[in-house]
Amino acid sequence: MELLLALMTIILVANGLVGNRGLVQTAKVRQEQQKLISSIERLRKLNRQLAQQVERLRGDPSALEELARRELGLLQPGEQVFIITDRELQKP
Repeated sequence: MELLLALMTIILVANGLVGNRGLVQTAKVRQEQQKLISSIERLRKLNRQLAQQVERLRGDPSALEELARRELGLLQPGEQVFIITDRELQKP
């Protein structure tokens, strides 16, 4: 009887440690939860930045022009582009 009680106790303790709802699984779930919380916070920050950029582009024509020039390489009529490259000096 004592052996059976000891065996059942060992099984219950082992299940409490490594079972579906055991300490090991709980620690893994909490770690994953922290990762997800960090990811959500990072995405919220990015979302706020993008919303600010949208508002800026909607309300400020110069911001839209700057973006078009930078991202699309657009020019105003009459402007010229000069491309300057570095090159090594040739020895005489």
